[in-house]
Amino acid sequence: MNTAEKVIAKFGTQTALAELIGKGQSTVQHWAKTGIIPSQWQGKLLELAKLKGISLSPRDFIVSTDIEIITTPHLPVARWSGVLKISENDELPVYVLDDGRRLISRTGATAMLTDKKGGGNLEQYITIHSIQPYIPSNIIEKMIEFTLPEITNKTVKGITAEDFLSICNAYVQARDLDVLASDRQRDIARKANILLMACAKVGLIALIDEATGYQYERPLDALQVKLKLFLADEIRKWEKTFPDQLWIEFGRLTGWKEPLRERPKYWGKLVTELIYEYLDPDVASWLKEHVPEPRHGQNYFQWLNAQYGLQRLVQHIWMVIGIAKTCNNMNELKEKMGVQFGREPVQLTFYLPPPPPSN
Repeated sequence: MNTAEKVIAKFGTQTALAELIGKGQSTVQHWAKTGIIPSQWQGKLLELAKLKGISLSPRDFIVSTDIEIITTPHLPVARWSGVLKISENDELPVYVLDDGRRLISRTGATAMLTDKKGGGNLEQYITIHSIQPYIPSNIIEKMIEFTLPEITNKTVKGITAEDFLSICNAYVQARDLDVLASDRQRDIARKANILLMACAKVGLIALIDEATGYQYERPLDALQVKLKLFLADEIRKWEKTFPDQLWIEFGRLTGWKEPLRERPKYWGKLVTELIYEYLDPDVASWLKEHVPEPRHGQNYFQWLNAQYGLQRLVQHIWMVIGIAKTCNNMNELKEKMGVQFGREPVQLTFYLPPPPPSN
């Protein structure tokens, strides 16, 4: 052990010390790798050691000048590498080591959960307080440093597929128990849930293929294609097709004073009249032929896939929002929509019974 590793060991693990000083585990890991604890941190560690009854003195920070023979431990090598195509814009670098372990790159895992491209600080997102009861306590220490045969003098960090799914599961559990502390964390949980559901579907298909021998007959990229389709399906369930702006305008034009999440049922008729009935005739015809059974959680827009109708639907909704902003009431919106789409106005004449004779 080098000088820094000996000091760190007095506090337990790298993670434990990082939490004590309020820094990411990567900071302490860097100390261990270089063997030196920066001078600005030595006083802080001495104070912490005194508070916790740990035997630590200034001499412990002095790097030995003795010549040591250091043997570099053998690092596993990624014999197989590839890119898992998640969507048109998202790719996940993956590897299989020479010992058979399947890894996801640290930067790739971070980007998948957070949309932060090129960032590798996965530790920042797995040390938050909200998910600690649901995640393995030593998951940071289980990260694996490995080498790529085509790159010299450089190592890469990764996390096993199993541990990555454990992170995803922890976020989903925390979300289901409503203990996540920010919208950022809830967004990570949403992405994690989508990935878990898609992987579960693909995993079952892979097991069936293995059990039946079909894995030797199917196209080489069959599972990746299915994963993309399943992810698209899961994302559709979470996608907010009807934006809040539409309900805000409906509320303003109808004089609705209650919270928008408790919007009245008759707004559903307004959606049918102003949205679906004005869609492209082919889309409207398709909807009529594929009317979903009235079950909880199923709506017209969930029957529109990305290849047919969804883009037009979204564009039409935003056009309605734009027109609504120029109106003072719902009747005015209906009239302007009719004019916009060239509908002929109809005026009906009503006849009332004559008033009773006066005495």
